[in-house]
Amino acid sequence: MVRERIAVIEDDPDLAGSLRMALERDGFEVTHYLTGRDGLDGLLGSPPDLVLLDLNLPDLDGLSVCRELRENPAVRDLPVIILTARIEESDRVLGLELGADDYVTKPFSLRELRSRIRA
Repeated sequence: MVRERIAVIEDDPDLAGSLRMALERDGFEVTHYLTGRDGLDGLLGSPPDLVLLDLNLPDLDGLSVCRELRENPAVRDLPVIILTARIEESDRVLGLELGADDYVTKPFSLRELRSRIRA
């Protein structure tokens, strides 16, 4: 049985660890990247089935990561869920316009996030 793979690009190691534990309990294989550049490099090298992407990253912000993914034919169709503390409508609209498939704000319900991942 092949497990679906999720990449988490999140600079908060505690949140990333909690997400990893919860998603692995659900049967997913999880890879974590602390920075936007590391995440982008990792995704291009070995694309997962889904990306959970924070916007506030220390080097390359999540919007730039999303933009670069959508411009690259090899990963253009990779599902991206933005998972961020940015709650402004303008941020949500921009994230979706740049090609994110969904936008979830922190704090979030793990139950709801699981449903969005399955969708």
